[in-house]
Amino acid sequence: MKLLKNILIWVFAVILTATVLIYQRMTGPTYPQRGSVEIGSEKISYALLRTWMNEEYLQDQKGARISVEVEDLSVNGQCRYKRLGTADEWTVLDMQREADELIVMLPAQPAAGKLLYMISLEKGDKSYSLTEVPVVIRFKSYIPGWIPPPHVFLIFIALLFSTMTAVEALRRGKRVTSYALLTLVSMLIGGLIMGPMMQKYAFGAYWTGWPFGHDMTDNKTLVAFIFWVIAYFVLRKNPGNRFWPVFAAFVTLAIFVIPHSVLGSEFDYSAGEVVTGR
Repeated sequence: MKLLKNILIWVFAVILTATVLIYQRMTGPTYPQRGSVEIGSEKISYALLRTWMNEEYLQDQKGARISVEVEDLSVNGQCRYKRLGTADEWTVLDMQREADELIVMLPAQPAAGKLLYMISLEKGDKSYSLTEVPVVIRFKSYIPGWIPPPHVFLIFIALLFSTMTAVEALRRGKRVTSYALLTLVSMLIGGLIMGPMMQKYAFGAYWTGWPFGHDMTDNKTLVAFIFWVIAYFVLRKNPGNRFWPVFAAFVTLAIFVIPHSVLGSEFDYSAGEVVTGR
């Protein structure tokens, strides 16, 4: 019975952790904007990209490939785009057909550069705009493939053991301090070491949170880490303390619900440099 109870607790913690991280990604500004539109007898579903990683060498960039699957050959597409935060006029491009897809290539931008774009489909004399407002797509530089997997894995582990530390504290278990240490270490490596490494490759700066900027992802990771430092050292002195591990876990869960990449890096076209907090 005790074993079954422990298994159920771990299953609950894993499901909660996965749910929070998936929710964070899906509500963030880099998740594709999805929807559908009916044209004639065909329901056209789309996923418009809001982030694009440039290839390894900038001089070889072809830009961001935006595609919409449309089987009806009589349907054409058009894309309007402009640089975000500029007085540029809208540039209009006709989408090209490749089999069942309508394709447009948005020009490559510097790291953290953003474009506004709108896609409209046309059939006969009718035009259908896929979105009411322009979609924002942010470009980032090449990130080596070996960095993201351990970063994501360690963030998952940190959130998982954060939850388990709180559960163990409420159960008055013996592993509270050990779980708190695992939370602290995985958050340090995954969030405060590998996270800045990813950001350096993507946008050219290791840290854009406080006190240098207002990057929400950096700031929330730092806040969670500070709370776990406090919780761990309190537990070292008083292993029976329940308030700090539970409170630290609650704070961690709350800040991880904040969408990823909010107030992130942005290229200022007028200044010619990357800024944060916009």
